[in-house]
Amino acid sequence: MNITHSQKHNFTPSQGWNNSQPKLLDSVTIEIQTRHYSTKTEKTYRNWIKQYVLFHKKRHPNEMSEKEVNQFLSHLAVDRNVSASTQNQALSAILFLYKNVLHKELGDFGNVVRAKRSRKIPVVFSKDEVKRIIAQLSGEKQLMASLLYGSGLRITECIRLRVKDVDFDNKQIVVRDGKGEKDRVTLLSKKAIPLLTKHLEIVKNTFRSDNEKGIGTTNIPYALERKYPNIAKEWYWCYVFPSTKTVVDKKTGELKRHHMNDSVLQKAVKRAIKQAQVEKHGGCHTFRHSFATHLLENGYDIRTIQDLLGHKSLQTTMVYTHVMNKGPMGVKSPGDSL
Repeated sequence: MNITHSQKHNFTPSQGWNNSQPKLLDSVTIEIQTRHYSTKTEKTYRNWIKQYVLFHKKRHPNEMSEKEVNQFLSHLAVDRNVSASTQNQALSAILFLYKNVLHKELGDFGNVVRAKRSRKIPVVFSKDEVKRIIAQLSGEKQLMASLLYGSGLRITECIRLRVKDVDFDNKQIVVRDGKGEKDRVTLLSKKAIPLLTKHLEIVKNTFRSDNEKGIGTTNIPYALERKYPNIAKEWYWCYVFPSTKTVVDKKTGELKRHHMNDSVLQKAVKRAIKQAQVEKHGGCHTFRHSFATHLLENGYDIRTIQDLLGHKSLQTTMVYTHVMNKGPMGVKSPGDSL
């Protein structure tokens, strides 16, 4: 879609988009990358901005303001029946566009029809179910599932894990640029250490072979690669779970090895849940829910669990108190005393 970006009102319905200006979505990408947002956020924001423009018959965002934003957000709630979080995500993308790309402050949106905010209790595996599911996996997928559960990692945090962020001596993992661009420290299970050590020996062989062929690691953050030209060939920057395929870097034209695609583990876990005959609608993220819930059941402080999960608000962590293996709020049913 050839969307162009202009600070001035160069667009009229009869003229179409002014092709002499840079593409709007390209400008969005530049602003997002400048702020070091994740690739996932970039794709999401671009998609919502594109939908916003298409909804308004390809009018340039500079010609629209609060009224049009209101109409689009209401359309999402009424016609598309999206969740409150999805509607807020769309709003964040549009606000980013106006504030950081078009440099235009928006005011009150009026009476936006808000999507219903539902309160959902997360699906949690029992300890036995976790054991059965992981037993159905093998090799690096089994190791990854063990880390999702034993360290409370999100799937993106797991696949982006680098060698330098695994601390065997202190039995901990440093999660870099987690949700909200925050670093945090979480646990490294003792049981995962032998598997992880053996796995890294295999990865190191691939790394050495790549080095001989001039293949480096992709996505070295924050312009470090420009400052240190050979950093992509340092072992400690290597992904713990590299992809089986190499890719061509669009900027340099060099061959590099990215991390594993998250869909590989997602599909494997879905199969494992079915094979383990666990009749719950779970997936990779359910291991993280289980990690938090089982820590609570073991008596650990909820604020400590909040730090391990990297939650900004304690209220987010509090949801796990409702799924502990003690009934809601830890209350004992009077039926148990009959």
